[in-house]
Amino acid sequence: MLIVEDDAVVRAGLTMLVNAEDDLEAVGEARSAREAIFEARSTKPDVVLMDVMMSDQSGIPAVPQVLEERPEAKVLVLSMQDDPRDVREAFEAGARGYLLKEGADAELVAAIREVVGGGRYVHPELGARLVAAETAERRRADEDPLSDREREVLRLLAFGHTNQEIAKELYISVRTAESHRAHIMQKLRLSSRAGLVRYALAHGLLEDS
Repeated sequence: MLIVEDDAVVRAGLTMLVNAEDDLEAVGEARSAREAIFEARSTKPDVVLMDVMMSDQSGIPAVPQVLEERPEAKVLVLSMQDDPRDVREAFEAGARGYLLKEGADAELVAAIREVVGGGRYVHPELGARLVAAETAERRRADEDPLSDREREVLRLLAFGHTNQEIAKELYISVRTAESHRAHIMQKLRLSSRAGLVRYALAHGLLEDS
């Protein structure tokens, strides 16, 4: 297992948890997304535990980069955020599990075994909230085809932000920002930024800014 965490104390604690199991081993550590890519190439881990908030970039955009180096790896995202949208983005990026830092010591081993076995892992309470959020979005789709994250992206696009700026603002990859933009254009059947601005104005997305 490769442990990617910029806090040395937390990283050491996670390494101890993993190495305490007879059938698990921490084969490498990384302090940043850049180091994670290098370590994934050199250590060839079966599992990568990826912290979300690191000094050089968010861990979620780094997930596809790590998987490019080690496609066989199962990525577990470690985060302080319990927003269902973050869980969804992690899975869209290629992660197989999402752990909250506050419960990592109790859940880590179970999460590793789940993803190694081919499953996905989310804390039950957070998973239930994710399902509830997705159900609410489906019900709302008849009136408003855009998801909450797509509305955020649309709002930033309407204010003239580039895909790179949107990615930085929302802690997502540029590829994900581009994908959101394409989905927005398709759902709204628009072909220009001017059309996006008109839609945003008509639906009150530029108010209180």
